Amino acid sequence: MATHVITGAGSGIGATLTERLAERGDELWLWARDTARADELRERFPGARTIACDLAHPDRMERALADQELPGRVDGLIHSAGAVDLRPIAELRVSSWRAALDVNLTSPAEITRLLLPAVRRAAGHVVFVNSGAGLRANPHWAAYAASKHGLKALADALRAEEREHGVRVTSVYPGRTATPMQERVHRLEGREYDAEEWMPPSAVAETILMALDLPRPAEVVDLSVRPGP
Repeated sequence: MATHVITGAGSGIGATLTERLAERGDELWLWARDTARADELRERFPGARTIACDLAHPDRMERALADQELPGRVDGLIHSAGAVDLRPIAELRVSSWRAALDVNLTSPAEITRLLLPAVRRAAGHVVFVNSGAGLRANPHWAAYAASKHGLKALADALRAEEREHGVRVTSVYPGRTATPMQERVHRLEGREYDAEEWMPPSAVAETILMALDLPRPAEVVDLSVRPGP
C-alpha cells in the first residue's frame, strides 16, 4: 500500500485522482486550506487523513505543520491545487502577482521542501500538475503562466537534485479540462461553459496514475495531455 499526499483533492483533477487512489486502497493524506475543509475531505474520502494549511500563506506553512501529524514516508506527492485570475498586465498589481505565485509556485516548493525527507525515505515520486500555460503565455494569462513556468523550473531542478536519492519527478501539462477552474476561466473570458467540449478530469488522472505506476528505472519527465478529436 502506497502513501500519497495530495493537494487540490477536493475538486477537478485532484478529486478524481484521489478517488482512484482510494479505490485501490492506498493511504491518503489530503491537503486542506483549513480545519473545516479538512472535515469535508475526511467525510468525502473515508479513511483519509488531512493536513491543514492555506496555500495562500506559504510563509506560515512550516509552523503550521510543526503542530500536525505527518506521514513518515511519502510514495507520491501530488501537487494538484491551483488558482487562476485573468487580467492584462496593465491591471496586474503586486497583490495579484503574489496571489498567483504563492498558491501555484511558492507553496508547492515549500510543501516539497518540508516533506522531502519522507519522499526520500520512500524513494518516492513528486508529480506537479502544471498547465499548458506552463509552456506558453497568452494575453491576460501573464501571472498564472509565470507561476506555472516557475513550477516547471522547480520540477526540473528537483529532478536533477533528487536523482541520487531515487526520487522521480513528473510534470503533467493538461490542456483545457472540464473542472470548476475551467468554468471560472470561461466566466473570466466572458464565454459560455460547456463541460462536454473539454477533457474529463479522469483522462488526466489516469495519466498521472500511469506515471506513478511506471516500473523503475523508467521515469515520465514531461507529459502533455490535450483534448482530442
